[in-house]
Amino acid sequence: MIQEDHKPKGIHWLALALLVLVWGSSFILIKRGLVAFNSMEVGALRIGISFLVLSPLLFRHLGKVPRNKLVYFMAAGLIGNGLPPFLFAKAQTVIDSYMAGVLNSLTPLFTLLIGVALFSVKTRWVNVVGVVVGLAGAIGLMTAVNGGELNNMWYGLFAVAAAVCYATNMNLIKQYLYGFNALTITSVAFMFIGVPSLIWLFAGSSFLTVLADDPAGWSSLGYIAILAIVGTALAMIIHNWLIKQTSALFTSTVTYLMPVVSIFWGVADGEVFLPLYILWIAMILLGVYLANRRQRKPRQPVG
Repeated sequence: MIQEDHKPKGIHWLALALLVLVWGSSFILIKRGLVAFNSMEVGALRIGISFLVLSPLLFRHLGKVPRNKLVYFMAAGLIGNGLPPFLFAKAQTVIDSYMAGVLNSLTPLFTLLIGVALFSVKTRWVNVVGVVVGLAGAIGLMTAVNGGELNNMWYGLFAVAAAVCYATNMNLIKQYLYGFNALTITSVAFMFIGVPSLIWLFAGSSFLTVLADDPAGWSSLGYIAILAIVGTALAMIIHNWLIKQTSALFTSTVTYLMPVVSIFWGVADGEVFLPLYILWIAMILLGVYLANRRQRKPRQPVG
């Protein structure tokens, strides 16, 4: 059974704002990492560095997890933290960084769809309309940005797939890991993906060669390190805490303002942004708003 949601307080809104700034800036950092490294290396570096930062917490928190719950931590690690770094990096080999940030704003729509389909979350007609409007806006934006070029649009779908992963993870945490604190969830989840990522980096990739030979190697590594430490390790702790404190849907609304931050960085970096795109982005955000609308409780009679 899904745990009862709690009404957000000031501290929760503050945490949400911090996530907006941090995650809205992550796409430009991915772009900087791709200057020297390929998408697989960027994803593995992001995961591996995050794991190293979180590993001291692992020794304190792993013992708190019953063995029968480890499968859910593994699922959270793979779906919520393992796949998205590779998917976004792959997407940004072709699409602009702000585009990836905007498509990430579909997360609340998929949070609702997956919650309804798999976790018995109740919904209303207005929420369904929101999903349709949001997805139509995403299709319109991808078409407008890529001029109908199907090959480029496919790369946008990598970012959409990452949003699906985030949405699935939010529901998993709310459903199966509600009783664990954010530090436990984050550190143990990364245990399952951090070690394989580091092994592949040093044994199966060209990471060390790029670092030694590419003039941009160390600067790209620095950007990825910032992304991993602040945008992944620290942000995921705040994110998982926020899900437990409020709801999966409230937490997923971080994506309302993330596009503003990602667009700012993209335009500042010389990416082309046409006024027409605002229409499609507005459709996406309207869809997210409608998908998150809740049934108002009837007023109690006075007296």
